[in-house]
Amino acid sequence: MAQKTATLIGATGLIGAQILQQLLEDPYFSSIKVLVRRPIDLAHSKVKVILLDFADEAAYQAAITGSDVVFCSVGTTLKQVNGDMVAYRKIDYDIPVNAARFCAATACPKFLLVSSIGADSHSRNFYLKLKGEVEEKVGSLGLPSVSIFRPSMLVGQRAEFRLGERIGQVVMSALAFLIPAQYKAIDVKTVAKAMVAVANKDTAGVAFYTYGEMVRGAA
Repeated sequence: MAQKTATLIGATGLIGAQILQQLLEDPYFSSIKVLVRRPIDLAHSKVKVILLDFADEAAYQAAITGSDVVFCSVGTTLKQVNGDMVAYRKIDYDIPVNAARFCAATACPKFLLVSSIGADSHSRNFYLKLKGEVEEKVGSLGLPSVSIFRPSMLVGQRAEFRLGERIGQVVMSALAFLIPAQYKAIDVKTVAKAMVAVANKDTAGVAFYTYGEMVRGAA
């Protein structure tokens, strides 16, 4: 079996860090390109860290060139961008959409995206509307394989403390028996395992994965 090159965008995030760990342990991938905006402390024989200005489209496309699979789990919060909606959109929309565009331009056949349950381009909720717009655009680019993962509340330890998220995790855990399956909280390791498992399969078209599919895929 030919070994593949994976490119990961969002490796410093909650899900991205777990995707990276899964890729490091997976013999299917012999090379991993990690695209980051700021320097990170990461040294591994399989990994090439590429420091990138994501607004530089030529450099961005060059970084994706040669990839067999691209994982995109990038995301931010209004707090991190100081309430700047333009900056928020540049991260949560421009980065994943351009990644998919450059996959198409460089003949990378597989694109895997972390979105959100409830993503809907017609939603009145800014976050869900934006996620829905990303999904629609990525799905319209004609890539051979697009896999979109829609987790609900994530369970995992972030570097930064988010009180609202921590409260939500506790509440959702306590009321799990009342919550429809696709809205159940999910461990970030489960999401990452499911994504890497899908990347190892022959898939075609645009596919969506919610709680049940991710849990089964990670098993």
